[in-house]
Parts: sequence; structure tokens; C-alpha cells
Amino acid sequence: MKKLVVLLSLLAVAAGPAAAQKKTPVKAPAKKAVGVPAAVLAQGKSVYVQNCLSCHQADGLGVDGLNPPLAKTDYVLGDKTRLTKVLLNGLQGVDINGEPYNNVMPAQESLTDAQIAAVLTYVRNSFGNKASALSAAEVKAIRAANKK
Repeated sequence: MKKLVVLLSLLAVAAGPAAAQKKTPVKAPAKKAVGVPAAVLAQGKSVYVQNCLSCHQADGLGVDGLNPPLAKTDYVLGDKTRLTKVLLNGLQGVDINGEPYNNVMPAQESLTDAQIAAVLTYVRNSFGNKASALSAAEVKAIRAANKK
């Protein structure tokens, strides 16, 4: 028994004080999009799950060659008007970040301006993205100009 106590003492000294004080790191809380109300993000996520998830996937990475990723792409992080028009008009056969995608994205013009604003705000602030929000008024103006 005495040998066991000595052995444990030697191991404790050899490991040093850092081993004795080692703690499990605390996971940082998820960062919420700056200036975007949680209710808008929740609504956007709901619209995404119902209308976008099957093609663009839960992680926003899409399907190679078919459905483009939404994570850190110029289409998502760039011009809000172009992105809004993708939902209003649909899209097919484009290169995104240098990769071709050939599946047809149907137009989502049946979504309300508020739903489009919410889902685009959600996408622009999910999957590692951080970009400004869209308002229903912005979508309404883009929709009106798109009809002309």
C-alpha cells in the first residue's frame, strides 16, 4: 500500500500542477446575427426547412453539381437584389464560386415579401455567413421592379 501511495505521489509530481488544474474548456455560446431579431431568424429557418432544405441541405452545402451551396458564396453574401431575384425567378445552370450547378431551382414567387426577407436574412446569417438583413420593404421594391 505504501508503494502505491509513493507511486501516485510521483505521478502527480511528474505531471505537474497543470495536469491537476486541467479543466474541460467551456464551449462559447453560438453567436447570433448582429442586429437581426431572433424572431426573424426563427421565421427564416422555418421557411428554409419547408422550401430550401431538401436541395441545399441542413448544412447549407448543397449537392455537388446539382444544388449550389449557400455557405460563404458570392450569391448569398453579395448583392441582395440579385439574391432576391433568384427566389423570385428561379435559377438554372450557373457557376457559383467557380463550380457548375445544373439542377433547376424553381421560382418561389408564392412566398410573401416577409417570408423572402426572413429566409434570405436567415441564409445570409447561417452556415458561417455574416451579412446584412433584408427587409420586407426591400423585397417588395425588388419584386415590383422585377415585374417591369
